[in-house]
Formats: sequence, structure tokens, C-alpha cells
Amino acid sequence: MLRRVLVANRGEIARRVIRSCRALGVETVAVHSDADAGEPHVREADRAVRLGPAPAAESYLAIERVVDAARRSGADAVHPGYGFLSENPTFAQAVQDAGLVFVGPSPDVLRLMGDKAAAKQHLEAAGVPVVPGVHDASLADDALLKAADQVGFPLLVKAVAGGGGKGMRTVHDPDALPEALAAARREARAAFGDDRVILERLVSRPRHIEIQVFGDQHGNVVHLLERECSVQRRHQKVIEEAPSPALDERLRERMGTAAVAAARSVAYEGAGTVEFLVAGDTLDRDEPEFFFLEMNTRLQVEHPVTELVTGLDLVALQLQVAAGEPLGFGQDDVRADGHAIEARLYAEDPVRQLPQTGPVLRLVVPDGEGHRADLGIEEGSTVGRHYDPMLGKLIVHATDRATACRRLADLLATTQIHGVTTNLDLLHAIVDHDAFVAGDLTTAFLDEHLGGWSPAPTPPGAHAAAVAALAATSRTAPAGDPHRPWDTLGPVRLGGAGGWPVTLADDLANETVTLRVARSAEGLRIDTGDGTVLPPTDGADAAATVRTVEGRTEVWVSTAGTTRRLTLVPATRHADPAELAGGAAFASPMPGSVIAVPVEVGATVAAGTTLVVVEAMKMEHPVTAPSDGTVVAVHVGVGDAVEAGAPLLAFEPAAGADA
Repeated sequence: MLRRVLVANRGEIARRVIRSCRALGVETVAVHSDADAGEPHVREADRAVRLGPAPAAESYLAIERVVDAARRSGADAVHPGYGFLSENPTFAQAVQDAGLVFVGPSPDVLRLMGDKAAAKQHLEAAGVPVVPGVHDASLADDALLKAADQVGFPLLVKAVAGGGGKGMRTVHDPDALPEALAAARREARAAFGDDRVILERLVSRPRHIEIQVFGDQHGNVVHLLERECSVQRRHQKVIEEAPSPALDERLRERMGTAAVAAARSVAYEGAGTVEFLVAGDTLDRDEPEFFFLEMNTRLQVEHPVTELVTGLDLVALQLQVAAGEPLGFGQDDVRADGHAIEARLYAEDPVRQLPQTGPVLRLVVPDGEGHRADLGIEEGSTVGRHYDPMLGKLIVHATDRATACRRLADLLATTQIHGVTTNLDLLHAIVDHDAFVAGDLTTAFLDEHLGGWSPAPTPPGAHAAAVAALAATSRTAPAGDPHRPWDTLGPVRLGGAGGWPVTLADDLANETVTLRVARSAEGLRIDTGDGTVLPPTDGADAAATVRTVEGRTEVWVSTAGTTRRLTLVPATRHADPAELAGGAAFASPMPGSVIAVPVEVGATVAAGTTLVVVEAMKMEHPVTAPSDGTVVAVHVGVGDAVEAGAPLLAFEPAAGADA
């Protein structure tokens, strides 16, 4: 077995690798950027090495720095985790050239499978069914526009490098293809340094099914059953489970055989995943159609569900294979025990689909039967703008799928995170949906069933708990302290007239309420304004955290199975900068970097035209013109760092335009 492993990653996957290494008695070395110096993975490793500043290009993606850290720390192997350099053949080669073991397949395999066009051509020759399309990645946009007619619409523009939904665009209208090609290339270039793309046919009612494969240095290759990953947003998986509710034994055998054939064709070593699309409208046939999508040459984010149903530690197997040992079991030894489901926890506004930042002020994940949490954060962590917004995964295991669904719904409802907005509400809505419980899944699940989703109204108990927390904070803080949120209310009457007004805004639910608050012998008396007085016990069991940031007071409240951020609205409000003269001001929707400004001052544009593109956490967000109009001013340039709410440009709608 290996003696000391450097984990070339961060967050929950770094912690996951460290956990298995510790169980095996293998020493670990963590690497970190300046932004991550105090994060859990750094403390949990036996030693740690600084890589550089916060930007990934200067730290986690700096190959020479990572390899030098491995040399200086005395590591004999490097585990890349997933993301960052995990599928980079140049990195794998540099590790091997330094005399170290790369925990993964060979650089040649990484190079082949990392090029989606070359991989499809190789596996098609090996007899694996592939998605029809144009797989020549050397074609320029003009040639792809012409070739699109052969593929037909709707189609998918897809980057040949990387993964995770980056550099992908669905196109239904031929007129939208030029912009989709430009956006996909731009996003792929920023994420992977490679802007080549291909075109693929969109499969009818597709289910995303992947097969976990493992190979060793002795020619043994097995598959560890399948995972269903159909619930996705922007081609990024959200919920994964094993086994798939769609596969019968015959289809499972066919897909497993194809996945093993794919791995054998490249003499694969280590953990890999062969991803397929199953045509949902063919599932009632004797031989349903499935097509090779891509091969991920690393450990997958969703590997815990496979571990829970097979009883195998996939990280331990990776280390075992990297050390030259045989797998020690064959295909007939692989069995599924029960059902496992995983939900990806993101720092994200789930309504506007934008990444979020902030400190982790409170983190509670209940223990329970069949519960597992793989998280990269803890109380005191800071979620910044430099890295992927995934915070970790919440996973459950049960004897059957129905029980697993209930367990995951309960786990999501009782998990509490204060300080940064997450997608917990949306995850709960997914696993509680009748179609999900029934296993009726496609990659369009969210659009079909939760396309207009918005969270439920803020529970009254949350309002009551917020008021109580504000009152308690004001009592304990000295006069003039910024943590005296009551002071922001301006002049108030402490008695009579029904108390004083407290206005709380819930941005997630797009809801603002004004309560009347007074003190009584029983404590605070809270009137909702419609004649309803909340009982003194309402919200008593809630958890609340008060935070003041940039002069704004927030109360994070967890109660009734949900967590909300409620903002205290001052009694006197100043004019919104967006309402100042000179045209409507466009503010940045999230903290990030400006990566494109395709317009100039004075430009006349049509509705829907992209004005500015902001990127954060590997995600692009275009700011578009709401109507025909003119660009009045541009306040930012490419490369500028912006905070959420920062002015980007000013825009004047055309006369008569409905902005």
C-alpha cells in the first residue's frame, strides 16, 4: 500500500480521500490556496502545503506548484479527486515524471477519453453505441452551422474537454445556434482551456444512466452496477441514485457489458464511469436504446451511492489499484444491497439559479439511520466566489427506494445552514414530488415538473423567531453597536397603538411582511397585521442567527422544515440606485468576474441581446437587454471583479418599448 498521498483538491472530496487514507494507515498531505487556509480539509490532513492565492489558476490548477508540493512533502502518490486537474493528462504525466504514482488511469487514456470527439470515434469502433451527431472537433463555426442540418434540431452543442455541464448548450432554433456556439466555446475555454465543440442529436425523453467501472494493472475489469443521474439543472446533476428504477436485469447486463468493453478497449486502470443516455421512449421495447455519452476518468461526485449499495470503499480500491494490487473480486461477486439516493448541496439561489457566497454561521446535519453527509464545510467556513458552488452531498441508504425517498426528504428538511443561501428547499421539493417518488425521471425532470417552482411562503414561526432573535440581540448589544438591529427601525413607540412595525423581507420567497410588535407580560406580542396574533410559543423551537453585513441586518431562521434568510427593512429607505436618472442601472446578479462586454456605449440593441457576462464558481450568467434600447454607459471591463449588486452598465429602453 502507498505510504503518503497528496490530495490535489479541496472541499468535500479532499476530506473524503483523507478519510479513507486514515482508515488504511496512509499519511495524507493537503494543498490549499490562501482562501482555504482555515478550511477543514487542511486541518484533517497529516500535513498541508500552501499553493498560492485564491484564484484556481494560481493554486489548484498550477501543475508545477502541485507537483512541487508533492515532492517537498515526501508524498509517493497524488490523488486528484474530481474537477480541477483530475482528468488533465499533462498533470498526470508531470506526476509520473516526478517519480510519483498518479491515482488514476494513464495520461494516454486521460487524453483520449478527455477528448469527447476522439472518445466517441474510438468507442464506436469498439462496438459501443454512440449518440448520432457531428464528432469532428476540428470544424469551425461556419462548418458546424452547415453540418447542423445533418444532425437536425433540437441538438446539443458540447465541449470536447471537461465535464460538469460546462460548455454545453441546447439549441431548438437554427437562428440561435451561432450564439450557442460562441457561448459554449467561451465557457469551455475559460473552464478547460480548450474551446473545441461538437454537435449531438438530442435523445428523446433521455434518462442519464452511468456505469461505475474499475480496472487493475492485471487486466481485470468489472462494473459496479449503475447510477441514475437524470435529475439535472443546466446539464449539472442534482440528484443521483443506485440502482436505477428504470433498468431491468436484461438492460443492466447489456449496459454493464458495454461499459466493461469500453474500459477494456483502453486497458483502463482505476475508477471510471461510462455515461450513457437511455431513450426513455424505448424502455417498453425488448431491447431499449442506449448511447455512449462520455467516460469520466476519475472518481465521480456521486460515488457514495455506489459505495452504499455495494459495500465497497471506492477510494480504498483506487489506492489499492494504484499500488499495483489486483481488485481481488470478480463480476459475479458484485451485488446490490438496498437503495441509495444522493442530493447535491449547492451554495445557490435555487429560484434565480445563481451561485451565492457568505460565511457558514450555523451547520446542523442530523444523524439518523441510513444517513451520510459528505461535506466540505463546517461552522466557520467561508464560501467564496473562486470555486465550484457545491458544498457537499447528503446521502441516504435504505432497504428499498420508497424508504430511501422518505429518509432523504426528512434529512433535507432537518438540515440547517445559516449564512449562505443554499438549494435545500429545491432539493426537498424534488424528492417530495410524486413523479420522483414514482421513478418517472428524465433529464428534463425539473423543466417538466418544477419549471415554475418557487418556495412556499415563509412559515409564521419563522417570523416570530426572527422578531424574538432581533429583540434578544438588541437587548444584549451596547448602544451604538451595529448588532443592535432595533436601532435601524428609527423612532418607535414602545407602548400603545399596537406596538411598533417590523418589516421582514424574504428574497427567496419574494415576500415582504410587516408585523406589529409590543411587549406584554407573556413576552413579545406579534400581530401579523391581518388581525392574527401569533401565539407566544410560535417559533419557540426554531433556530435563529442574526447577522449584520454592510449595514444590513439579516436573520437566518430554521423551522418547519425550511431555512430562510429574512432581511430587516429599515423604516426609512433611500432611493434605489437603479431608479436614478440616466437610464436603468443593471447590477451584477452575483459576485464574480466580468468575462465579456460585447457592447459599447451608444450601441442600439434588440431585446435579449447579451450586454455583459459575469462568471463565478465556473458558471456564466449573461445580463441581457429586457427590451429594444440603447446602452447609455458601461461601468466595467473584461477581467474586472464585481460584487453582487455592483453597477455594470446603464440602459435606456427605446420609445414605446415594454422594458
